[in-house]
Amino acid sequence: MALSAFDDKSKLPEEDQIRETLGKTFTHWNELKRRIGARFAPLSVDWGFSSKKSGWGLRLRQGKRTVLYMTPCKGYFLASFALGEKAVKASRDCDLPVSVLKIIDTATKFAEGRGVRLEVRSAEDVRNIEKLAVIKMAN
Repeated sequence: MALSAFDDKSKLPEEDQIRETLGKTFTHWNELKRRIGARFAPLSVDWGFSSKKSGWGLRLRQGKRTVLYMTPCKGYFLASFALGEKAVKASRDCDLPVSVLKIIDTATKFAEGRGVRLEVRSAEDVRNIEKLAVIKMAN
């Protein structure tokens, strides 16, 4: 089963399918896109299918730099980042919850940074993701 709720490469997810799949978190999906778009304009928002294992995901980019990835799941979505070590250190000086800092600290390290993936189920999660996006883009 794919990470995304949408795993058919031949079918780009449509708005009504995303709304149905995310349920009450659909408002958080749109709010996160709005907040990131306001902070990092101009922002490109593109769907991509990277593999059968991952499925469809949304990439938010400012120019050539990816701000974050959003992956729709059943009843929630994931926000993913590649955080460099400067951003990891800066995140410790921010008022992020201990649970988020633990995810960052235990994330797998790759050449482009730590692969951080956070579930988004609430307005507080949206605010935390926005804080991380600001940290990432500043570092």
